[in-house]
Order: sequence, then structure tokens, then C-alpha cells
Amino acid sequence: MWLAGLVKNNIKGGNGGVGSLLVRYMSRTRAVNVRKINPKVPIPEAKSIASSLYDLIKQRGPLTVPNTWTLAQEAGIGGLNSKTHMKIMLKWMRGRKLLKLFCNQVGSNKKFLHCTLPEEPRTEQLESLPEPVLQTKKKPSAKRKKKTKK
Repeated sequence: MWLAGLVKNNIKGGNGGVGSLLVRYMSRTRAVNVRKINPKVPIPEAKSIASSLYDLIKQRGPLTVPNTWTLAQEAGIGGLNSKTHMKIMLKWMRGRKLLKLFCNQVGSNKKFLHCTLPEEPRTEQLESLPEPVLQTKKKPSAKRKKKTKK
């Protein structure tokens, strides 16, 4: 009941700051669950297309969707039916945590770029780094021995 009063006051021009935030939050549409995207092809074929696109993006760096489409056509990636199908595949790859989409804003222009996620550090690099030596002094135990009654 109190919520309706806040929303009515805010709509009429009252000081209902909480109501405006609540209306704005509740009026938003939910984000698409990218993990449930259907790649429109059988899974083994989707994995091969995804690996080809992943290699392409990893080689060329962050790419926009049009640049990815032209490079995919030049590379001759099989299985991509159209640019729309490639967009679905990129979204499927984002859901599988293979790609990351980020925005590069210059002035009033925005460019959305796809890039690969950083890979795990290689074991060769880990083996070559020396382990830091920790200097710890052995302190006497703070606990006292209990005296037994005789």
C-alpha cells in the first residue's frame, strides 16, 4: 500500500525518489540468458564453427561484427549461413565464456568489440618463476601446559 502512494506521488510530481527508482527498475526487460542460445546447427558443427571464429578473433584482435563477418568470409569458415547466423554463434560463444563483448566509446559513437578472454597462465611460465622464500620465525607456543593435580 505504501508503495502505491510513493509511485502516485512521484508520477504527480511529488518527492518520491524511491518510487522513481523502483518504476525505472521494474520497467526494464530482462536480459537474454545467453547460455540457452540455440546455435541453429548440431552441437559438433557449432563447436567447429566456434573454434574457427575463436581463432580468427584471437589472431586479429578485438573485432566488430561487420569486420568479423568479412574476415570469416575471406577465411572461408564453413557452416556459417549468413551474418545473422554468425551473430547467433557469437552470442552462443559469449554464453560459453569463450568471448567477451565490450564497448569502446569515442565521443557520441559506440563500437562494440568481441575479444577472446585471457587464457590460463602456462605451466612453463609458472615453472620458470622462482618461488618466494617466506621468512618466518618460530614463536614459542602461547599455550601453557596444564599442571596436573597430585
